[in-house]
Amino acid sequence: MKNINFKILTISLLNFFYSNAQTATAKEEFPFKSIKIDTLFQDKISIRAILIDEKKVWYAADKNRFGYYDLLAQNKFENTIQNDTLVLEFRSIAKTSKALFILSVGNPAVLYAIDKDGKNTQLVYQENDKKVFYDSMKFWNETDGIAIGDPILDVFSILLTHDAGHTWRKIPKKALPKTADGEAAFAASNTNIVIRGNRTWLVSGGKKARVWYSTNKGKSWRIYETPILQGKTMTGIFTADFYDTKNGIISGGNYENLAQNFANKAITTNGGKTWQLVSNNQNPGYTSCVQYVPNSNGKGVVAIGATGLYYSDDGGKTWKQFATDTTLYTIRFVTPTTAIAAGKDKMIRIEFK
Repeated sequence: MKNINFKILTISLLNFFYSNAQTATAKEEFPFKSIKIDTLFQDKISIRAILIDEKKVWYAADKNRFGYYDLLAQNKFENTIQNDTLVLEFRSIAKTSKALFILSVGNPAVLYAIDKDGKNTQLVYQENDKKVFYDSMKFWNETDGIAIGDPILDVFSILLTHDAGHTWRKIPKKALPKTADGEAAFAASNTNIVIRGNRTWLVSGGKKARVWYSTNKGKSWRIYETPILQGKTMTGIFTADFYDTKNGIISGGNYENLAQNFANKAITTNGGKTWQLVSNNQNPGYTSCVQYVPNSNGKGVVAIGATGLYYSDDGGKTWKQFATDTTLYTIRFVTPTTAIAAGKDKMIRIEFK
């Protein structure tokens, strides 16, 4: 018994020191000064949705494709969904510990559950409507998940699951607040939804750019106004992230004027109730994805979009350009100093130094 207790204590101490060493390393290396980029794979592909699952980077893509890149084995696995003669574009991806889920954008919208080996797929939801267009998907926990899509009949299309993704139910129109005329969402990088605990933020664009907030897993919503550029079909909030339940960032701009860099970045310190424009008339311009740097106390942010890859060490108030590549759409951190990005025809690894 004493031996067992000693081993448990030793393992606990090693884990404690390893965790603290990682945090210390991240703090020592922050703020970042430069980056190193490695190309993981290239292909004729469009990837707007990725997620990190242990050492695998899963992606959902165009032309009925999904797959993963194994960071340890350094190889790619890819599979194709066969659904009659349909050409499907998957821009939403989410996971539980047992399965992956991908959701297509257009009519018909189809949602598939995928085994963790990537080989077996099952259709778990389908919606046929000429107005259907789904934008993003996330899970709160192992059983409860949400997907959101553009408005039909003046309310957002919101799907919920409470059985680990086996079945999905659309929230009835009468249970949701109305959207404004011309308000929608953008399937730019699977970052229209942000979840922290049971709190959920949904961001919109078009003729209205607002933040929708729920404390009860999508059953009810509060709506907050933002100063982000709005009023036209392709303006508004394209992406969002929250470091914690108080500090968040939204970004986007004008997809028809990609260099436009005013009224396209804003931050909050009160959970999204109010927003303050930052870095006005300064790059980055149109942004498809923003993400906080882990362990940066909400100070580190990266953004990718039509004017390249940018980094901020003051919570989004000022930015430095780290790369001029304009073909990246989405980015996620694997560690506090390593991120994976994907977009047009490739997936890359970025080491922040």
